[in-house]
Amino acid sequence: MCATKPLSYSGTLIEDFSLTFADGRVVDVKAGRGESVLRQLVETDASAGRLGEVALVPHSSPIAQSGRLFYNTLFDENAASHVALGTAYKFTLTGADVMSDEQFEQAGGNRSAIHVDFMIGSGELDVDGVLAGGAAEPLMRGGEWVGDASLYQNLI
Repeated sequence: MCATKPLSYSGTLIEDFSLTFADGRVVDVKAGRGESVLRQLVETDASAGRLGEVALVPHSSPIAQSGRLFYNTLFDENAASHVALGTAYKFTLTGADVMSDEQFEQAGGNRSAIHVDFMIGSGELDVDGVLAGGAAEPLMRGGEWVGDASLYQNLI
């Protein structure tokens, strides 16, 4: 998975980076700049190298169209599809709002000391959903929703 925008993390700018996943965990890290910091981030704890969030944002979003990079994830994440390493939000798992952290983990939720978003979206991003039978269903093409975007808002 390749980042499409730099990540500003703890005072370090991490640029031109990619993460390789196997069995749901990061197994390789590469970066043109800030690789040692990215590696430390992934090694923070046993769950830091797992995904905690996937967010699909169309390339036509107003922040993306501004062409501005804020170097602040809370703003930049509105400009592109993104993923986060580390902790998952409990609302993504039915019934998790009443679970302890340990129960959330046992049910498959990711808990970590970190939750760090980075951008993967662009005008070239294609995303497919995989149906229970294995067939692929296009969700995004060229960074934009396929069909009516309101159909996707309840996917969690």
